Amino acid sequence: MQALRFNVTIPQALALKALQPFLKGIFYRSPFQTIKLTDVPEPTLPTPEWVKVKTKLCGFCGSDSNLIHLADNPTSEPFTSLPVTLGHEVMGEVVEVGENADGVSVGDRVTISPILNCTAREIDPVCPACETGRISSCENFARGSLSPGIFNFLCTDVGGGFAPYCVAHKSQIFKLPDKVSDAEGALIEPLAVALQAVIDILPENNDDVLVIGNGVIGNLIVQCIRALNIDCRITVVDPSPLAGSRAREAGADHLIQDGDLFGQTVNITGARRYKPPVYDDILMGGYNRVFDNVGTRKTVNTGMRCLAVGGKINVLAFKDIKIDFSPMFLKSLAMQASLAYKINKINDETEHVFSTAIQLAAEKKIELASLLTHQFPIDEYQRMIEVNLNKGKHQAFKTALVFPVD
Repeated sequence: MQALRFNVTIPQALALKALQPFLKGIFYRSPFQTIKLTDVPEPTLPTPEWVKVKTKLCGFCGSDSNLIHLADNPTSEPFTSLPVTLGHEVMGEVVEVGENADGVSVGDRVTISPILNCTAREIDPVCPACETGRISSCENFARGSLSPGIFNFLCTDVGGGFAPYCVAHKSQIFKLPDKVSDAEGALIEPLAVALQAVIDILPENNDDVLVIGNGVIGNLIVQCIRALNIDCRITVVDPSPLAGSRAREAGADHLIQDGDLFGQTVNITGARRYKPPVYDDILMGGYNRVFDNVGTRKTVNTGMRCLAVGGKINVLAFKDIKIDFSPMFLKSLAMQASLAYKINKINDETEHVFSTAIQLAAEKKIELASLLTHQFPIDEYQRMIEVNLNKGKHQAFKTALVFPVD
């Protein structure tokens, strides 16, 4: 079968970084490219607790683009093994079930939680993080029965959904009810990410909330807050006209697109603005919660400066950044970093965030299908990448690979 495989060596990475300013598309259209369409064997079940899934749709994520363009922080490299098949926003149908994969049947429509924590790695007893439900902070991403890899798509033994078939441990499989369409199923993974971020720093009624970046995750954060019936005021900052219109549809109260975050925040929240002799302005008052989906030095630092006393910021993306912690000390702020998913306590019951996300989608409390604007066959992956790099031009929001039905 043909799969989109990612691989890179140190000399290759150095060459790409050096040539990047001169050759457009060098990371995916050149002899040095990091991702290629390659013939690979159809995957087999690693153990009897695994299942094989025929991929129908697999979304393309900003994290996929970052990996292809070597924009990730190298700190996580010990928890990755190459080469790998990318793709983690999977919707498909089960076609093979291991004899110990109870609860899963051939023909099930499913999505996959791609975390390779202790359970998938057959480690017993599980680590303290997994014991408490913080599965995306597992201490054993480089141990157990599999090669290193935080996610399926970062583990050479497993691989992701940018291929006609992929495999997953039974604990990673989540069945989709008939009320959830295939397109919606391909968006359950990003919905779970957004929902977990909201749960981690749950806003309260009458709070002022800021969402920085209204891509798919930012849009779903707004939708999740509204779906949870939290009576708060939501402000979205994003310069894109498409993102702006989507933010309004999702339920945002205010939209900042002119770049004047400090001034607009003063008008929206009643905060007071102060000018230090050096560095950016700082506000007293402001937002109670900030969700940063961009994760640059500017957005993280500005987000903290716009927080009210005792406020919380959740950073869902990050680059190599230098943080000024002065606002944290001055205003007793808390910073949270949300990676992927947890098992949460919902109404006195423990529930994987994927299950909660699927329920919200089935109840139509979240609009998912319209977010998927573009679909591509696997042999058009280069065009898909270029559309993602120029979303405004193509009016693209979420893109995905689509695989033919036999």
